[in-house]
Amino acid sequence: MEEVTVDFFDRMMAVNVRAAFLQLAALTQHLNDGASIVITSSTGSVEGSPVATVYAATKGAIESAARGWATALAPRNIRVNVLVPGNVDTDFRRFMDDDTRETFNRDVIGRVPLSRAGTPDEAAAVALFLLGDDAAYVTGSRYFVDGGLSKR
Repeated sequence: MEEVTVDFFDRMMAVNVRAAFLQLAALTQHLNDGASIVITSSTGSVEGSPVATVYAATKGAIESAARGWATALAPRNIRVNVLVPGNVDTDFRRFMDDDTRETFNRDVIGRVPLSRAGTPDEAAAVALFLLGDDAAYVTGSRYFVDGGLSKR
């Protein structure tokens, strides 16, 4: 917490919060009635990690905003839901050196009840469900794709 600077905080909020607000504000007028929006968050929003508090706050803000957006867009039958992935096996952490990445993945996977990372296809399947007609009565919800990580 002591290392958070104004610049870091502002950049993180700009990328993860302000950008989503402005994007949705610009796009909603172009959406057809009955459309579906999926916002991507992260289990960081509920994990309580001491090294990712600003990141977690941005994801929590987006989750909260999505509930409001779901209510605001409901008269147009536009659904808004949140996909909350946990550790999904992508090269997202490529900026880390190999040892740091391995330690990080081992620590996270060690807390996942299913004892593995998810796949991009598993996360995409939930997103496709939320975007499709099978989820026609689902809005303002969060769907965790995290192997049970958020349940511990």
